[in-house]
Amino acid sequence: MSALPAQPAPTPSPTPDPATGAAVKAMDRAHVFHSWSAQGLIDPLAVAGAEGAYFWDYDGNRYLDFSSQLVNTNIGHQHPKVVAAVREQAAKLCTIAPGFAVDVRSEAARLIAERTPGDLDKIFFTNGGAEAVENAVRMARLHTGRPKVLSAYRSYHGATAAAINLTGDPRRWPSDTASAGVVHFWGPFLYRSPFHSADERQECERALAHLEETIAFEGPQSIAAIILETVPGTAGIMVPPPGYLAGVREICDRYGIVFVLDEVMAGFGRTGHWFAADHFGVTPDLLTFAKGVNSGYVPLGGVAISARIAADFDQRPYPGGLTYSGHPLACASAVATINAMAEEGIVENAAEIGEKVIGPGLREIAERHPSVGEVRGLGVFWALDLVKSKETREPLVPYNASGPANQPMAEFAAACKRGGLWPFVNMNRTHVVPPCTITEAEAKEGLAILDEALSAADAHTV
Repeated sequence: MSALPAQPAPTPSPTPDPATGAAVKAMDRAHVFHSWSAQGLIDPLAVAGAEGAYFWDYDGNRYLDFSSQLVNTNIGHQHPKVVAAVREQAAKLCTIAPGFAVDVRSEAARLIAERTPGDLDKIFFTNGGAEAVENAVRMARLHTGRPKVLSAYRSYHGATAAAINLTGDPRRWPSDTASAGVVHFWGPFLYRSPFHSADERQECERALAHLEETIAFEGPQSIAAIILETVPGTAGIMVPPPGYLAGVREICDRYGIVFVLDEVMAGFGRTGHWFAADHFGVTPDLLTFAKGVNSGYVPLGGVAISARIAADFDQRPYPGGLTYSGHPLACASAVATINAMAEEGIVENAAEIGEKVIGPGLREIAERHPSVGEVRGLGVFWALDLVKSKETREPLVPYNASGPANQPMAEFAAACKRGGLWPFVNMNRTHVVPPCTITEAEAKEGLAILDEALSAADAHTV
């Protein structure tokens, strides 16, 4: 398989300690307010430890992490080189204000800029992906002097003020002010095409025509930016058809619109390239990143900026900043992560595992299960679209289902966990998104558990 060195056997689960687990859970329930949750309805798992592609609880149950937590632990849990780098940096310099030049911050920026496409050579650091999107939008508006930003339905860009309005899934609804200067449009998605396309070529042409018509009706002179996830993540891992992103690039150039690619989830090896944009030969004006840049070991994100936009701020101040921008501990973890990924062939491993194990394995699973409508993905970034009927493509559960309506997906997820697999489930989909370091044996283990668990979904097909 890949160039990864021989991996030690995963650390076994610790001796079960349910009393400590119960105490951890009790303290959590007493004091922690969880995101995206009705606080009285959740039952968070108390996690005791993790290593590589696994984590475990205090009862001794070990889970193969097919979620990479929130699709961010690209280098796996507790990678020794990254852990050591954080320790060494803490002993040297824990924190310093963003206005100083610091070796580890400069090196992190250099390593990122080396890997971004085109001339995206200036890096503005944030604490995560949502802040990266906020600042990319701000840069685009300042660069163009225009107010509007276009983003796609079936997208997620973060939960802060501008980012949540840009988001195209139901998490936006409670916070949507309808006054943020955001216009949504339909991106390409052949399996559930809003354009009634027959093939990828037609879907690409019709999606681009729809985008251009949206721009015409909104007024090109009012649009600062178009932001797209290069490969939409949480919304369903819909790989764009050939020519689509190049077409968006051409439209942006023609109307003087800033093209922003959101690579928060798809970047740093997830699709089998350093950035998903590399699959399509497209260079945006701004590129946002986070998650895989350091596998979330310390909060970090950022914006990679083209020379043209960076030049706007050579003589005037950029009106934005963060106390922890380019935090030394975060940058140290990024340097160690990027170097380890390069030295150990981790990006190549993601590509090879996807092409030779996960992709073929999921397609075989789809043939056996009436609940699997479509398999799609790249690298270690895959989705199974679960349906009631392969003929009608009716989703296994309704859009944004909750409570009893979501029971089929809840049963499927529970079956995965009983088998020792932690899934990433969203609406009617399960995403197969393990660490980029996953081995062939681990991938096959996870696919076997997934195969068995899908029987729970099959029970709800017609």
